[in-house]
Formats: sequence, C-alpha cells, structure tokens
Amino acid sequence: MKAKALFFNFIGFAFFFIILRYLSIYVVPATDIYGVVIAAILANVVAPKFGVIGTDTGKKMMMKCLFIKELREIK
Repeated sequence: MKAKALFFNFIGFAFFFIILRYLSIYVVPATDIYGVVIAAILANVVAPKFGVIGTDTGKKMMMKCLFIKELREIK
C-alpha cells in the first residue's frame, strides 16, 4: 500500500509539473533552468500528498491537498 501511495504522489507531482513547466516558458523566457526550478517548487506545493496510516481496523491511505482543508480517505 505504501508503493501505491508513492505512485500516486509521483503522478500528482508529474501532472502539475508538466503543466507548470509549459506555463513557465511564457513567464521566464530567458533561461530554461529557472523555469524548471519554479515549476518544480510550485508543483511540490500544489500537488496532493498521499500517505498510509495505521489504525485499529487496518491501514488506510489518506490524501491531503492544498485546496481541501480536511484529510480524505482513498479507497
């Protein structure tokens, strides 16, 4: 289940990174490295975070997102 959470973290980061990378071309046209760094930092902040917690009933995968205040259980 931890591997599934890691995979979801990667997919969420990659999705936002690709979108922000192409948008950063218009914001910082001078050098490529600055656009990549800005896109990586923003994608890290905006992407949802997944984790596995242990409870009395077993393990649960939870998601935390910047736009959603509470934790959500992923089934």
